[in-house]
Amino acid sequence: MTTLEGKVIVITGATRGVGKAIAIKAAEDGAHVVIIGKTDKPHPKLPGTVHSAADEVKAAGAKSVFPIVCDVRDLDALKKHIEQIGQHFGHIDIVVNNASALYLQSCTEVSEKAFDLMHQIIVRSSFFMSQYAYPFLKKSSVKQILNIAPKVDMKAKWFGNHTAYTLCKFASSMMVTGLANEFKADGIHVNALWPATLLNTAAVKFVLGGDQALAHTRDPRIMADAAYHIFTALNVSGEYFLDVDLIKKMGKNPDDYATVAGNKPFIDLYVEEAAIQ
Repeated sequence: MTTLEGKVIVITGATRGVGKAIAIKAAEDGAHVVIIGKTDKPHPKLPGTVHSAADEVKAAGAKSVFPIVCDVRDLDALKKHIEQIGQHFGHIDIVVNNASALYLQSCTEVSEKAFDLMHQIIVRSSFFMSQYAYPFLKKSSVKQILNIAPKVDMKAKWFGNHTAYTLCKFASSMMVTGLANEFKADGIHVNALWPATLLNTAAVKFVLGGDQALAHTRDPRIMADAAYHIFTALNVSGEYFLDVDLIKKMGKNPDDYATVAGNKPFIDLYVEEAAIQ
């Protein structure tokens, strides 16, 4: 496959950031884009809603756009929406499990509510999104699931003072290996993609350092371009990719995605600096 024209792509957490960037990239090819997010009305801090994101995706050239307001923790609602999309098109080509939650707190600080929120969004929703989409992915000629997750690396430093968050992210990562094996006979490819550096997103602005950190980030389009390469140019499953590696293979310069030209981007969690040199 060389383009996503006419393909059906479903993306969670697509209101902003990486999810929206991937949605817009698919739209530029003329894909049918399903964006799932919980922000129905403007948020005082977070930019955009599902509806404003849908407007951007439509303007980018999507063949059709389906904005779905859904908290992915509500599995009954999530299942209903996935089944409706699958039945409408007869198949689903690509699922992107991007929805996330971020609490970088120690074991003695993190609340039960925050722990459950991270687990339900990062792990539980991704697992059941894959389960609900499975019958419709089998009917596709593309058959791809992409988790936005790092490669598991059991160094103590990656757990730091935020074991709960790392547990959830690594569970999402291990899901890739597991589902790639489970779905192998059906020809469904399951892979992971992770940013090598911090991205210009709300999470960085409000959790990881504010405007000062944002000046040392890259545009989420780098993840969208890398994801597009996986969808259209690779025939692999059970693999873990860094965005910069794929961008370089595509003959592009990662520095072109800098939020502030000339600024060195900060390395993301779970990434060794030597790995991206």
